[in-house]
Amino acid sequence: MTEIDIDALQEAYNTALSLEKSGQFDEAAEVYKKVLEIDPDDHTGASVRLASMERGPSPEKAPVAYVATLFDQHAAAFEQILVDDLGYAVPMMVREMIVKYQPGRQFARMLDLGCGTGLTGISLKENVDHMIGVDISTGMLDEAYDKEVYDDLYAGDVVEFLKEIEDDGQGEASGWDLIVSTDVLPYLGALEEKFHHVSRCLDAGGLFAFSSETLPEEEFGGVNYKVGRKQRFAHAESYVRALLAENGMEVKHFEMIIVRLDEGKPIYGHLVLAEKAAA
Repeated sequence: MTEIDIDALQEAYNTALSLEKSGQFDEAAEVYKKVLEIDPDDHTGASVRLASMERGPSPEKAPVAYVATLFDQHAAAFEQILVDDLGYAVPMMVREMIVKYQPGRQFARMLDLGCGTGLTGISLKENVDHMIGVDISTGMLDEAYDKEVYDDLYAGDVVEFLKEIEDDGQGEASGWDLIVSTDVLPYLGALEEKFHHVSRCLDAGGLFAFSSETLPEEEFGGVNYKVGRKQRFAHAESYVRALLAENGMEVKHFEMIIVRLDEGKPIYGHLVLAEKAAA
């Protein structure tokens, strides 16, 4: 990694952020571009902020360095902020959705993609025999480790983790009957790779449970995803449904929910359950 001038980066980012908050988007955009010149790996998420102001294209995903830095910084207080302040209850919604669809089913192996501090693992621990968590933030994994819910924890990008799971020579990896991914899609734009590899790793009859954030259809302007005003990716329902179908996963539940609150206002998204069809 190229050595970064931290002082110059901080000064430029603070200037850009101040301009953005004052509504001077064009001026802020020029300074955010300088931020990217100082830090091409984009630890501050300047590219995402440019997209949220409609002064740059939506990237295919949030920069890895940015997401890791963001969550490492907030790991210790993450649950209090998310659950108590933002009203986040998606992990329990996921459990209720799965149990309602298949009451009494006990899963042999669960993969939690973007496990964070382990909230989803806790919600499903009674329904799963063996549980693995993956997250890009080592700070988050430290918090999850302390909960003693997961059998194994791995640090890394969730899509790269999926890609490295070896297949059986015929394009299938299998071995998982439940894959969950809560509050991860807001940091991914393009979902083609993720959905492909989720399907590849699922057994026939295996379930994929996840949440997303969305916007009114007219705000997408014909695109599949875009960075919203809060610097998180929103996905069109039509895009998510199409990718599930293309990858042999049949929708069993698709519901509009309030994912969390932001400054007291609801952020809407989807709660989804899909089942991998038999070959």
